[in-house]
Amino acid sequence: MISRLLACLLGFGATAACAAEPLRGTGDLGLVIERGRGSVLVIETSTDTAPGRVEGLGDLSHASAVFSRDERFAYFFGRYGGLSKVGLLTRTLAGRVVQGGNSIGGAISQDGRLAAVSNYEPGGVRIFDAATLALVADIPATYGQAAGGGSAGNKLSKVIGLVDAPGRRFVFSLWDAGEIWVADLRDPARPEIRRFKDIGRQPYDALITPDGRYYIAGLFGEDGLALLDLWDPDSGVRRILPSYGQGGNRLPVYKMPHLDGWAIAGDRALVPAVGAHQVLVIDTRTWAEVGRIEVLGQPVFVRVRPDGRQVWVNFALPDNGQVQVIDTRDLRIVQTLNPGPGVLHLEFEPKGEAVWVSARDADRVDVYDTATFARTATCRRRSPAASSSPTAPGGSGCERRRGSGTGCHGPAPAQRLPAGAPAVGAALCGDRGQAWHRRV
Repeated sequence: MISRLLACLLGFGATAACAAEPLRGTGDLGLVIERGRGSVLVIETSTDTAPGRVEGLGDLSHASAVFSRDERFAYFFGRYGGLSKVGLLTRTLAGRVVQGGNSIGGAISQDGRLAAVSNYEPGGVRIFDAATLALVADIPATYGQAAGGGSAGNKLSKVIGLVDAPGRRFVFSLWDAGEIWVADLRDPARPEIRRFKDIGRQPYDALITPDGRYYIAGLFGEDGLALLDLWDPDSGVRRILPSYGQGGNRLPVYKMPHLDGWAIAGDRALVPAVGAHQVLVIDTRTWAEVGRIEVLGQPVFVRVRPDGRQVWVNFALPDNGQVQVIDTRDLRIVQTLNPGPGVLHLEFEPKGEAVWVSARDADRVDVYDTATFARTATCRRRSPAASSSPTAPGGSGCERRRGSGTGCHGPAPAQRLPAGAPAVGAALCGDRGQAWHRRV
């Protein structure tokens, strides 16, 4: 690959190859996860085309993905324990290891050199060299009473809510132990772990704010959320939104909202209520609730357009075929759409002029103009694979990224959408507002 690139740059006999595969960046590329066939479809958002696909990723049920620092590669974390590295420009599987028995997500370090994977089985976090996928650190999520009075503990906890934070740190929560850990990986051979205990029962999901300051864990076992200020960790974990949760609900909860579905715009966060047909408005300066917006169903994801002006909301059963749009200036609903059954993920293009919406049960990903709300393109499914849950919280089927290309390795001739793809989610390119955490 290096010799071929040098030949392109120096003009030594590779003119034809370069002409066939022109130089290009990755800023308008994306991925659609084809869960039913264990592959990903590479898409281009500028022309609504599908340059190709990558096969052989294994079981992608509830998978998640993050991107390399230059966003030339995507890293997929499968529930079967697989870690796969995919080249966006070459459309090849660049590497794959099976590192655990049940993985739940991953993250890339601030400097792009480390890939972290959180595991249910075995409980803990494993750290890999992002270039080679070689294991560089293993952090068991131990808790309980240690034999002989030691501090390690004698049980392993499931790990959830793994994010990357400034300073080459990873932050995650322990479901069984009710703890938040901050792992400093400046020296991968000797990770420094700081534990915050008794944060609440069964943390089930988490987010990090776009500025990388606050880590917030949702609690399945009780109401409220746990907040850790990463700028001032000595202040410890404090509880916020004490009424947030299932307590006192008059409605059954069909799907717990994912915390990475929060929309943070300026000094306000729009948050899906649990078991209620409402979106909560939170003041992020105080983390207090300041308002509620009535919506048509129980919200799951609440996604903000890059400029902060719109928030798009999808819903749990029985309203999961609809999407509503909120104008953040006056907090009112301005549009209701019906994309199709099983709407699971919504992701915006880099400048926010379009949004990609996955309709799982229709085997389709649609593109909508955010100014006119008109559907402008469709990515259809070719194979009759069975529908199932989405590829992961934040976790999508389409993933957005930015970055630069590498020499001759541009895409092959593209096919115009609709292109066959058993798509189950959507997430697209260039969201710098979510620089610290992209879970798809």
